[in-house]
Amino acid sequence: MKDILSAPFLIEMVRTTTNMYAHGWDERNGGNISLLLDEAEVSEYLAMQPLRTLETGFTAPELDGKIFLVTGTGKYFKNVQYAPEVNLGIVRLIENGTKAELLWGYSDGGKFTSEFPAHMMSHVARLGVDPENRVVMHCHPANLLAMTYVHDLDEKAFTRTLWQMCTECLVVFPDGVNVLPWMLCGTNEIGEATAKKMETARLVVWSQHGIYGAGKDLDETFGLIETAEKAAEIYLKIAHLPLVNTITDEQMHLLEQRFGVKGREGYLA
Repeated sequence: MKDILSAPFLIEMVRTTTNMYAHGWDERNGGNISLLLDEAEVSEYLAMQPLRTLETGFTAPELDGKIFLVTGTGKYFKNVQYAPEVNLGIVRLIENGTKAELLWGYSDGGKFTSEFPAHMMSHVARLGVDPENRVVMHCHPANLLAMTYVHDLDEKAFTRTLWQMCTECLVVFPDGVNVLPWMLCGTNEIGEATAKKMETARLVVWSQHGIYGAGKDLDETFGLIETAEKAAEIYLKIAHLPLVNTITDEQMHLLEQRFGVKGREGYLA
């Protein structure tokens, strides 16, 4: 049996959480990540025998038997690199997703993030759109969060503003950004609302809170959020100034042609 700490998926999770904390996106125990794993790959490192069983508080029959690497509740991203077996866990969903078998991790008696329902519901939604989407990432980027206080929360308006801030935005997230009003976190209600938004976009902003991103791997999902956050930063730097220049819809159509992407239907003239 191989050493689990040498598993590529675990190494990348440690790198990602460390990088997210360094970016200031995950203060204290803020933020969480879940990564859908391949059972054959995991079995090279684990005996696949459950250590204990956890209640999930939701139903997700589509994920029955699926295995996830998930950050722990109350855990600080800055500590993951020092004690991954305490701050991370590998779980397998059973009984239509109502329970999860702990296969590794949470060695201090902990469990998965309180946002686990929102993550799993979002996985169901994204896998239905693109079977390659294996990551759900939640964090609190300061500029995107600040933008929800001063910008119209209409999804088309929010998306267009971000697209106009950086040339790469349309290319990186042509499906745009969906937005939820403030909702109580850690509930099935916000999980269901987020999952619904995930059906049409890989980025979902939680107003006055943070953002959810989905992608095929940790690198892509991190880059997706990073790009939107950079655009929000530029917006906040210029929002109070007279707008002299912008990226026009005509120019964005040129980007579509050049990079083989298609902006969300109805969002460009």
